[in-house]
Amino acid sequence: MLAEKIAEINERIADIVWGAPMLALLIIGGFYLTKSSDFIQIRRFGSAMRKTLGGIFGNGAGNKSAVTPFEAVCTALAGTIGTGNIAGVVIALCLGGPGAIFWMWVSAFIGMGIKYAEILLAVKYRERDPEGGYRGGPMYFIKNGLGSKFKWLAALFCVFGAAASFGIGNMMQMGSIMTALRGALEVLTDGKPMGRWVYPAVGLAMAAACGASILGGAKRRGRMASFVVPFMAVFYIAGALAVIIAHADRLLPVIKEIFSSAFTGTALLGGTAGETVRRAMSWGMKRGMFSNEAGLGSSPIAHASADTKSPVEQGFMGVFEVFFDTIVICTLTALMVLVSGVGLPYGSAGGAEYCSQALASVFGNGFSSIFMSSAMALFAFSSIVGWSLYGERCIEYLAGKGAVDCYRAIFIAVIFFSSFMSFGFIIQISDIMNALMILPNMAGVLMLSPVVKRETGMYLRNARK
Repeated sequence: MLAEKIAEINERIADIVWGAPMLALLIIGGFYLTKSSDFIQIRRFGSAMRKTLGGIFGNGAGNKSAVTPFEAVCTALAGTIGTGNIAGVVIALCLGGPGAIFWMWVSAFIGMGIKYAEILLAVKYRERDPEGGYRGGPMYFIKNGLGSKFKWLAALFCVFGAAASFGIGNMMQMGSIMTALRGALEVLTDGKPMGRWVYPAVGLAMAAACGASILGGAKRRGRMASFVVPFMAVFYIAGALAVIIAHADRLLPVIKEIFSSAFTGTALLGGTAGETVRRAMSWGMKRGMFSNEAGLGSSPIAHASADTKSPVEQGFMGVFEVFFDTIVICTLTALMVLVSGVGLPYGSAGGAEYCSQALASVFGNGFSSIFMSSAMALFAFSSIVGWSLYGERCIEYLAGKGAVDCYRAIFIAVIFFSSFMSFGFIIQISDIMNALMILPNMAGVLMLSPVVKRETGMYLRNARK
């Protein structure tokens, strides 16, 4: 009874913090920052793609204590590309209908402008750490860009960021992978119950694997991300494309449905047309921002560690980050599910099991269960490791370097204990922590938007010479 009451309270809080005011802040703020940067995500989209993908073949960081720009973007992508790209997209489809995907694309366009500005400011106002590397993020650009009178705002971001690292970056990821594992085991064992030791064993293995990377510091996390992220992306994209190609005859009708239901609603959800359009917009924007994390201020913490001299060029990598996360990965997930014709439970939340069913339409139940569990494990692993860096930097800012070891120990322990927690409860907590991070971060970015405009203008003028 108490657990149900807590869940109900959390659901109400999540509805409030992710209501119309928050969406308005992100949409209006995003368009304002896009204008301040002279529509950089359109004008310099090609440069963003070339500089990021070119980093695969670039040289290592000249500073041995820092990470390369490509390692920085991979660390950020590791935190950004998580189980929300799979389970989160299915949730948006079930509760918002196919039209939610259109609004997810809108969130990506807005998110590119926001993330570009966040990263530019994070690199410009970062600080050297005692080991010779860099540390930065919203707390530093608020403190160094706005002055000491806004230190309270920087501290507030760190409090929310540290808490969110246990939600979206830890419990959410483990909850998703355990859900996928249960579904896979049911298929592989023909519904036979598994021993109680299976789930603790998986939790322990994930905690050990993540801990090995986390304890190595930012440099080891960057190297891990630069290997794991490209591999897991190719692995997942190949599977999704195989399903889409196999059902190519349904692709055009699905795309038409995405656009039409975004503006006219869908009878699949019940209710009036206006109500279903509102749901499509709300869930598409919310899950899009949840996935690409634009406005949260999380990934700028990773980008600030890069051994780069140009805040603008590192900002380009933020444009690529949002594009790859939402336009590529999330879209492939949505198309895979929709073209396969699996029976989504419209009106109630679904999960990664529907992606597994979509894969099964081509590969069969056994392979699809293994594939989806593996994809979820890779996505969860990379996201947990990426978010551990964000929480670590927030704790370091609040309590000093000495508190980092304690944070790491608790974070790794939570990975294990999350394998026993309710997934629905985790989603609600994660949504709330996300929203709370947005408030101080967006306040800082918007107040420093003249700096974004000035730095971008100087770069573009020099590039034309």
